[in-house]
Amino acid sequence: MPIIEHLIADTFGTHIGKYSERLKITQANETLAQAPLIHLKSVLVASRGVSVSADALEACAERGIPVFFVNGQGTAYATVYASGLMGTVMTRRAQLLAYYDRRGVEAAMAMAAGKIANQAATLKYLAKTRKESYPEIYQELHLCAGEVLDCLANLDQIGISCLDDARPAIMAAEGQAAKRYWAAVGAVFPEQYHWPGRVGRGATDPLNSLLNYGYGILYGVIEQAIILAGLDPYAGFLHADRSGKPSLVLDLIEEFRQVAVDRLVFGLANRDFVVEQDERGLLCTETRRTLAEKTLAHVDAGVRYNGKRFPLRWVIQAQARELAAFLRGDRAAYTPFKATW
Repeated sequence: MPIIEHLIADTFGTHIGKYSERLKITQANETLAQAPLIHLKSVLVASRGVSVSADALEACAERGIPVFFVNGQGTAYATVYASGLMGTVMTRRAQLLAYYDRRGVEAAMAMAAGKIANQAATLKYLAKTRKESYPEIYQELHLCAGEVLDCLANLDQIGISCLDDARPAIMAAEGQAAKRYWAAVGAVFPEQYHWPGRVGRGATDPLNSLLNYGYGILYGVIEQAIILAGLDPYAGFLHADRSGKPSLVLDLIEEFRQVAVDRLVFGLANRDFVVEQDERGLLCTETRRTLAEKTLAHVDAGVRYNGKRFPLRWVIQAQARELAAFLRGDRAAYTPFKATW
């Protein structure tokens, strides 16, 4: 029996409980899934009508196992951690102060630059397997990758030291790159998916629904890394503050969307992955489960980082700690993660 590292509860009427040194998902006295706590990395509750026992939550908190809650569209709406993880002070003080000096601008610019670079790298990644079979698409993707990278020059021209004044220019450069990126990737999708262009919240087409749900899974991984690094997930730089908005999570996720989710979904589409949806356009349970399993496995897979291969989950944690060190003044700059292709 394979070792389960990510326990997924996505069936209405199920219960997550602790039995000896393992968690079990049960329904009407039938065990649907179980995982030893010693191997468990996360618990994902992806359906309404799922109950979780206090013993199970306590066991996860004691072992540092996060419990993530997402809705049917992949929107993360709650996470349970051990309360002690929120007790750091010095890093958070530095993070809040950084908003008012050059560190905040540099952090926002770096994360935007990481996103743009990884979008270009992903277009080249999509192009390399099409050089012989689809030379026109290969050339178009490479051309678009260069146009996406050109947007970095707009970031280099920003000389403003006040974050509130610099943010519109940063977001404009990021938006221009994103527009070119999403227009380009449409060339690689089979026609049966009816790609309408990038649609965020509320999307009902197959590919955008997959992307949004995958981002919801990734969101929890990013948030966990931020908290473990001693940072406040609600005090961001690239995204503006708003009550209840996890701005720093939305900041840091930008440089990882392409490798963690986009490449996975693009690959599924080109293997004619069947996307089952209900009458409202929401992903059906089996499709959500498959995508969640593949996304979590993808996050655990290795990527190139500082000349070596590490699990992407480890890289995300390392980047969160690098950001914390920069904000504290222990690093001269924050260097975003840049993927290979």
